[in-house]
Amino acid sequence: MAMSPVSLSADPLDQSWYEASARARLDALVDPGTFEEFLGPEQRVMSPHLPAFDLPRAFDDGIVVGRGRLDGSLVLLAAQEGRFMGGAFGEVHGAKLVGLLRAALAVKPAAVLILFDTGGVRLQEANAGETAIAEIMRAIADLRRAGVPVIGLIGGRAGCYGGGGLIAGTCSRLVVSEGGRISVSGPEVIETNRGAEEFDSRDRALVWRTMGGKHRRLIGGADAFADDTIRAFRDAAREQIGKAPAFDLATLEAEQTRLEARLDRFGDARDATEIWGRLGVNDPAAVPGLDTDRFDALLARLPEAPHDAR
Repeated sequence: MAMSPVSLSADPLDQSWYEASARARLDALVDPGTFEEFLGPEQRVMSPHLPAFDLPRAFDDGIVVGRGRLDGSLVLLAAQEGRFMGGAFGEVHGAKLVGLLRAALAVKPAAVLILFDTGGVRLQEANAGETAIAEIMRAIADLRRAGVPVIGLIGGRAGCYGGGGLIAGTCSRLVVSEGGRISVSGPEVIETNRGAEEFDSRDRALVWRTMGGKHRRLIGGADAFADDTIRAFRDAAREQIGKAPAFDLATLEAEQTRLEARLDRFGDARDATEIWGRLGVNDPAAVPGLDTDRFDALLARLPEAPHDAR
């Protein structure tokens, strides 16, 4: 089928989030002309480890960090480029995000937005990557304790896996789209360790039912569901900044209670459709085919109260 030509005058906000690059997402997400990149590619801050494996490097090491304005308010932002090594965390990649989060603690922006698009930690830089994950989670906890919301946006090609899934769980709020996936263990990792009879990584419908945006939103693993456009993610991010919960003992205890209740309720379920049925969805098999409006209407009808347990 012939594709219609893309208009050069098309509104950047109407771009597909899934298809857009990290910089395109950032440029359109903030107020026009306000994004300022830190450690841009012209400075060539690259991984020192990849040449030892005869692997190409990127001048930004697969992550873009900087600041901008959202409705006039200062925000700090980080966007992973899933098209470079699957957005995986290495030493420089992780250090740039840690540095951004520590800077946010000093300048106290209205929020920090993390645009996840990652398969986890680079095997070639495993120790440095794992250390970065821990440092990022600690920095997010420090920010939230200081009253700065950290909003995660998930809808890219690589999803949000491995250490990225752990980091997402520490965010104040998460926005996910149909294309977004969230999990600590990716499909191939589960299949490798448990076999295809446990989880067939080639079964795309199974992957999206288990880890996809709709499932995560239904069970409370994400707080908002957005269309696959930058405009929809921008609108959702603005809304979630104002809904960020306090980061205190009461919040943590309530989340732990909800997690325990969820495990008791769904722990023996064999498929996501079974979980959806227990949530009160009348036709679980129809959920994957729902557009955003009908999915939002379904969420509004469910008896399950919104929560942030991940």
